[in-house]
Amino acid sequence: MAVTDKSLRSTRNQLYPQQAWYCIGLFIFIVAIFQWISFFHSKFAGKRPTSNASDTEHASEHRRHAFSWRRIPLGLINAYRVISFRWTLEFGKSYTLNMAEVLELLATDLESQKLDISYWCNRSGMLASSQFPLITALGTKNNIVSLITGISYDKLNYAHRMMSRVAFVLLWVHVGGEVVRRAPFQPYLTQPWLLWGLVAMVASTILCIVSLRPVRSQAYELFFYVHFAMVSIFLIGAYIHTQDSDVAFWIYPCFVIWGLDRFIRILRLVVFNHSYFGFRSGSTMDATAELLSDDFVRLRFHRPSHFHWTPGQTAYLIMPSVSRLPFEAHPFTIASFDSTLFDVPKEQKPTSEKYAEIGLAEENLGSSAPFWKELVFFINVREGFTARLKDAALKGDKVKVFVDGPYGPSPDLGSYDTSVLIAGGSGVSYTLPVLLDTIERVRNGESRCRRVVFIWSIRSVDHIHWIDDVLIRALRLAPPSLSISIHIHVTDTPATIETFPRSSGRTDDVKPVRDDSRSEVVELQDGKAMEITNDSLFAIESVKLAHQRADLRAILRDEVTAATGRMSVSVCGSQSITRSVRGALRFPVSSPLSVANGGPSVTLHIESFGYA
Repeated sequence: MAVTDKSLRSTRNQLYPQQAWYCIGLFIFIVAIFQWISFFHSKFAGKRPTSNASDTEHASEHRRHAFSWRRIPLGLINAYRVISFRWTLEFGKSYTLNMAEVLELLATDLESQKLDISYWCNRSGMLASSQFPLITALGTKNNIVSLITGISYDKLNYAHRMMSRVAFVLLWVHVGGEVVRRAPFQPYLTQPWLLWGLVAMVASTILCIVSLRPVRSQAYELFFYVHFAMVSIFLIGAYIHTQDSDVAFWIYPCFVIWGLDRFIRILRLVVFNHSYFGFRSGSTMDATAELLSDDFVRLRFHRPSHFHWTPGQTAYLIMPSVSRLPFEAHPFTIASFDSTLFDVPKEQKPTSEKYAEIGLAEENLGSSAPFWKELVFFINVREGFTARLKDAALKGDKVKVFVDGPYGPSPDLGSYDTSVLIAGGSGVSYTLPVLLDTIERVRNGESRCRRVVFIWSIRSVDHIHWIDDVLIRALRLAPPSLSISIHIHVTDTPATIETFPRSSGRTDDVKPVRDDSRSEVVELQDGKAMEITNDSLFAIESVKLAHQRADLRAILRDEVTAATGRMSVSVCGSQSITRSVRGALRFPVSSPLSVANGGPSVTLHIESFGYA
């Protein structure tokens, strides 16, 4: 009977990983089908004709509060989004887990008919090892899962981290079972397979600690170095630990997957930076680092003719003169816009009459040229790499740059009626190109969007100059069918606003100036003054400046109440901004009943600062 049990357990240990992979493969297949259906639906839905403003308001009055059973499935989908991705468990101020991540952590099954240490030990070790190839693939930039499903690598990185933590728990169950099963444990400490197994587990433990979000966001370079070293030690130790068993079958593919990703990335580096490698064509990408403030650096260089990207994508930058290691790569969102939107003849008048009074001369737009002729990055200065980049900017040195990319998703907002873009500080690198892309697609009849709300929280009012010329020109080119509302919130001590002649004294919103003889002067935090004249950004009625933190809950509640159809909310900012947006879009603001009554179906996209 004992022989039969042992044979059965051995068979189960072989079959369970295979069955798990069947389930994973089926799940990936189903996700791929839904992703591609959603992709094609967005493409075709975005080309549907839009209504004019009066028709929209009239339709809104009749659709709101009109319950429809046909909208119940859409309401349930909205409820799933809220429960899975907007309900969170918070640990302190900087660490959160959404319900989808929590459920993934709880999904592991170690069920058996009885508490058998040997059974749990072997099964947990086998299940954990069988997931290593998938965990490795989900952590690479170029992987087959992204190719099949259309889901970008940075989104799959969430699954990479969750599966890694599940495997970590399973492996410690395996270790605990071995300690109990082989007691006394000391005689086995001389055996290489055991020693390397312990080394692998120490490396895995260190890896899980440095991979926590607070460490990744505050000490990215530490995470980068330790992650690379510990993964290498772990895989080598795991292979030696299992080389005399069938488990090694799941270990060596990890080296192949990782090596293939590195080969593709090196190949992309050579292609996009061929002037560094002795080819005649191309131009050397010498970047200019400009210190915008004590906390921000703008990096820009000429766009290679063969390098193209879409709004919201990132690029990995390698700067040997700044990095500690020659090929240390850091991800940054591309703030510039790869488009011909601004290549409008000088004699062409603005598309929208409501912005025509700005009368901005073409020669005043020179400072915004990088946004469509160069690669531009807004980089938040912290410690390590970014601090050394700041020093290079202070010296005025040119910086040699290798660029690897582009990577990541580009939000397809063409099928949404309303888009809300929220950014904090350098997060405008994400939302600004998305705004410009929306304007261009509406102009070309490729988007059904009727309203865009652009919210930017900054520390100093002087930061507005990073993008003010670009915003002015974009607003001038916006079609009449697109309503644009821009809210800029300054979170530092309110600046002093003096008006000539003196106005009513309100300082929360800077209203448009219509009289040519009038101007407003805003005193900046560094003692300089910014004059608000008829050709400035704040002369536009749809642009509001507030010296207070944005009340995102109130703004989003009002937008959801006024909107119909499909609504997208995209946010790129700190954890506090992300937490506020998630909280604002929970029940009852975004509920199944609201959708069934004609309210918008709200999709939330978060581009987190904490990603690494």
